[in-house]
Amino acid sequence: MSETTDATVTIRPWIDPVVDDSGFDPRSRYVETFWLGVLGPTATWLVRRLVAGLERSPTGYELDLEATARSMGLGFHPGKNSPFARALDRCVMFGVAHQTDDGFAVRRRMPPVSMRHLRRMPAELSSSHDQWLQRTITLDELTRAHRLACLLHETGDETWVVEHRLVAIGIREVVAAEAADNLSRLTAAD
Repeated sequence: MSETTDATVTIRPWIDPVVDDSGFDPRSRYVETFWLGVLGPTATWLVRRLVAGLERSPTGYELDLEATARSMGLGFHPGKNSPFARALDRCVMFGVAHQTDDGFAVRRRMPPVSMRHLRRMPAELSSSHDQWLQRTITLDELTRAHRLACLLHETGDETWVVEHRLVAIGIREVVAAEAADNLSRLTAAD
């Protein structure tokens, strides 16, 4: 992040049709499992908050940097050396956000982790990533998971919570992710 004395920045969506169509919600199990070690926990939580803000204000919103940092339990002061500023820098460094004239454009969906980062992961995690992307989902599995996802949403669960609940009741992770993603797209279209 460039040196800033502004206490407020504008957050806008980063429009990327390819990633917007095929990427992963920042609150998904995929991001928790595979992006967390790349971005780090603070930057991962920050992206989740920024995207949640874009859900409330799809065209963009003003972000109070100091208040956001404090709400995350982080220190903030102008410049590059506060923990919050470093987290924002990591988001930019790893292509999750980029600077604009008045703030940042943030991806609403995360791309798959790149090969460069996969090679740095422990072998077990890298192998798990390969399996995640190659799993086959049957129509019956997806239909069941989609019905459950809709029921959970109708009873008040936020779309990003649905994936975790589906896994908790025994739906395979990849199926739960797909069902939650479909639900998210349906509710965004409303």
